[in-house]
Amino acid sequence: MASGNSAIRGSRVGSGPMGEQDRGFHADRVAVSYWDAQGNETVRYFAANLPEEEIPDVIDSPSTGLPAGRDKDNPPAVAKLEPYKTHLAYVKERRTEEEAAALLEEALQQLRARRGTAQKD
Repeated sequence: MASGNSAIRGSRVGSGPMGEQDRGFHADRVAVSYWDAQGNETVRYFAANLPEEEIPDVIDSPSTGLPAGRDKDNPPAVAKLEPYKTHLAYVKERRTEEEAAALLEEALQQLRARRGTAQKD
């Protein structure tokens, strides 16, 4: 038979007589409802003494991942995803040789101007 330990099975050693109220489980809270574009409601709880401006107006809905707002009639719109671009679409967006040369020349002039001011100091 093992002995030498006075802790009651299932209790935390050193926890003391502290109850739920002392841990803050029964603190005054306010419920705030959020709705996403699909009509799903999410309720979040905030401390009652938290100022109104610190409660977020928009959160991410945990069920859909969409943005959810506090206005039930006007929830945030679903983010528009850009369609997948192929490599050829990116090639068509490339600048012409003249534009590239002008950009390079402008960047070189800026570097030379900075180098010139650094050497003078």
